[in-house]
Amino acid sequence: MVAPLFFLLVLGMIEFGRMVMVQQVITNASREGARIGVLDGVSTEEVTDAVETFLRSGAVGSGVVTVTPDPPSTAGYGEAVTVSVSVPFDQVSWLPSPMFLGGTTLTAETVMRRETVQ
Repeated sequence: MVAPLFFLLVLGMIEFGRMVMVQQVITNASREGARIGVLDGVSTEEVTDAVETFLRSGAVGSGVVTVTPDPPSTAGYGEAVTVSVSVPFDQVSWLPSPMFLGGTTLTAETVMRRETVQ
């Protein structure tokens, strides 16, 4: 009688724990991408590659990366460069079929000012 409730609780902890872990990884990946994006002469592909490399190192796989402006080198001195990363939770869940967070998309966004010579 208690076993189904116990297993439901354990699976819920696994799912929410994985969600928090993946959210931290994509937040750090967007931050790393923005750090690359604010430098002089950087292309959108370089920013995307940096984000994808960070995601792979965190065992997340790949996500949808958006860089604004595209390319980031078109932003002027002190203007914002935004890097957004989104990953569907269904692709990163450790459970075969997410029970609580199925259909959820995890997103992170980092905005940094462009570093360039005036």
